[in-house]
Amino acid sequence: MSHTKIAAAASLSALSLALAGCMGGGEIPSASAPITQSEAQTGAEAHPQLLAEFGGAMSGSQAQYVEQVGKNIAVQSGLGNARESFTVSLLNSPVNNAFAIPGGYIYTTRQLVALMNNEAELAGVLGHEVGHVAARHSQRRQAAAQRNTLLGAAGAILSGLLLGNSGLGQQLGQAAMQGSQLLTLRFSRTQELEADELGIRYLNQAGYDPRAMSTVLRSLALQNALDARLQGRDSARLPEWASTHPDPASRVQTALSKAQATGATGGITNRDTFLTRIDGLTYGDDPAQGVVEGRQFIHPDLRLAFTAPQGFYMVNGTRAVTIQGQSGQAQFTLAPYSGDLDSYVTSVFSGLSQQQAIRPQSIQRTTVNGLRAAYGTARVNSNNGQVDVTVFAYEFAQDRAYHFLAITPAGRAGTFNDMFRSMQRIDARTAAGVVPRVLDVVTVRSGDTVASLARRMAYDSNQVERFRVLNGLGSNDTLRAGQKVKLVVRAR
Repeated sequence: MSHTKIAAAASLSALSLALAGCMGGGEIPSASAPITQSEAQTGAEAHPQLLAEFGGAMSGSQAQYVEQVGKNIAVQSGLGNARESFTVSLLNSPVNNAFAIPGGYIYTTRQLVALMNNEAELAGVLGHEVGHVAARHSQRRQAAAQRNTLLGAAGAILSGLLLGNSGLGQQLGQAAMQGSQLLTLRFSRTQELEADELGIRYLNQAGYDPRAMSTVLRSLALQNALDARLQGRDSARLPEWASTHPDPASRVQTALSKAQATGATGGITNRDTFLTRIDGLTYGDDPAQGVVEGRQFIHPDLRLAFTAPQGFYMVNGTRAVTIQGQSGQAQFTLAPYSGDLDSYVTSVFSGLSQQQAIRPQSIQRTTVNGLRAAYGTARVNSNNGQVDVTVFAYEFAQDRAYHFLAITPAGRAGTFNDMFRSMQRIDARTAAGVVPRVLDVVTVRSGDTVASLARRMAYDSNQVERFRVLNGLGSNDTLRAGQKVKLVVRAR
């Protein structure tokens, strides 16, 4: 959650129509037509907002390397003037994601790059996004988006079974879930498979191993499954609000079959070059945006911390932290503050729905770990019964306040009481102790094993599983001396 960006209200309507989420028919069209002036303008208008929503564009040698690979693969699309027309951005985001918008703007997050194991996989992911641009998928989905924009669908994402498909649910969800992970319009499955096929075609034409598309999809599927286990979720698929990628597991075999159909028996992977170039890349949360450590969220710049309830998990976005569990959902964020906590709480409730007034029964004042606080709960009717909506706000300065917005089944508002009471200021020493994780690329030495190297990972649990997924290793794969592998360590 970025303290500099969270307060800004970006214009989301254009983005929800233009963005194309990926990594999540018919004949593939010709891609010889250059990007039009109208397409370029659409992308140029959305690009700055999109960068802000996903933590900003990274710079330096790692970003330059991603840009170089992206432009090289874009040339394979046959789009006129592709190298000059495409803009390739490496995003400072801890979410595994890649996407494209009209006008030749393609993006990948640093987290997804960290999951890759060679340059061919990077080229495959970026080629997939180039394929969306070349096939004009965004334009073909725009009519559907106008009927059901992403932010309209966000109501069901937040409220789930609690609010059903009611208009109220959509308004509550829209107000509560405007984090960076939600700003992506999903393509149809046919379009995703089409982009996979185009990406494989581009890989083959560029001399890369076309099987790289299937291996990166496999890594993403394994990461999703690991995340589900670590977060205590039953499903290996990430919740829709946490990732815009369609299920990668179902696409692995299809991608492999398409690669085999090219007749290629190998190709360039540039594994060692890739690993050398991404050495030192930030992994997971950037402390400047706050970090999730188990059930605790800590923000060294904002000097605050809180703990989610047992059995809940958190996802940190640019604008908000979302807290998800079986018995409720919540969001931690901020709103404009004029020094009156009662008015602050009231204004949050007022912004929840345009269709009906939502007001708390009363607003109570209290103190939490030395912080002035105020809270209120409203009972709201929905298609699936009544729910309780709670706003709990804290004053951190005369002009700065933060709040939780929580939704639970009626009578269960107390689900988040321990989290509400856990909010606290942190001192300078605690803030200074928040150190980012980074990739450390090392060369396997004689005697090294998966277990011995995994013990160097900067995690307290599941070190072997994390190491294997990070390096694309199956359960029976072993290491050989001289092989380069990735570790996740604390920055020095």
